[in-house]
Amino acid sequence: MRKTVHRHLGKVVAGAAIAVAGTAVMIGVTLPGTAGADDTGTRGANQAARQTAEGQDQNTVAPGVVEQAPAEGDKGAGRDPLTDDEIERVERLAVDRQQFNAGENVEGDRGPQQLSVDLAEPEADEVDDPNAPRRAEVTFYDYKSDALVTKTINLDTGKVEDTTTRHGVQPPASRAENIEAARLLIADPLGADLKADYKDATGKELTSPDQLLLTSGVYRAAPGAQPAALDRCGEHRCLRLFPKVRNGPWIDARHLVIDLSARKVAELDRG
Repeated sequence: MRKTVHRHLGKVVAGAAIAVAGTAVMIGVTLPGTAGADDTGTRGANQAARQTAEGQDQNTVAPGVVEQAPAEGDKGAGRDPLTDDEIERVERLAVDRQQFNAGENVEGDRGPQQLSVDLAEPEADEVDDPNAPRRAEVTFYDYKSDALVTKTINLDTGKVEDTTTRHGVQPPASRAENIEAARLLIADPLGADLKADYKDATGKELTSPDQLLLTSGVYRAAPGAQPAALDRCGEHRCLRLFPKVRNGPWIDARHLVIDLSARKVAELDRG
């Protein structure tokens, strides 16, 4: 029978989902699962069926040959997913030297925090054009100015065709941001209960985010429903973490909010 530990944070939650209530706006919460296996093609089996050469004994079946997948090229075509080379290229093109020196990432180092690289949608007049240029959208968050920046880059020319800067827009957190949020929580006095629950579950000390599986939800301030320390959440980048012991239970830390912009932890009123 499963046990629920009623100590410290109040809950060590077993299961595959957590019901979220309260004043937070949760965006894109996905609980970690098992990774899927690689798909295997059928060309090898088809080729084996053609292996009977002229003059061979018809009762002899040639062994199947499994072909290796071709190496990914430098460029994709049409609506193909971005190749590794394309992703690396646009990551370099998206942030020039001036932006790198002026920006700040989630750890407080120089350079904005990259969030995502995606294939951009074609322009309206390019939808049916098979030769339409491929573009990539690179999104990053600048913790120096608390701004979400999206750049659209033409993969054929390498030129930045559009730049959008928005404040108060908070997309789902990246893995690096979840890790930094956990690091701040573990180091903060308010993380004492999290560490105690982890020790209850494992018998070991919690000292690093690497010991946890992490997902998160973006938190936005709601007037009158949180301490003043969280009033700027939404303008600031704030997260609530859903930590899970590796190969173990979930730990309920939903009443704790990590303000990544201010690098502070606060506790929601649970009354």
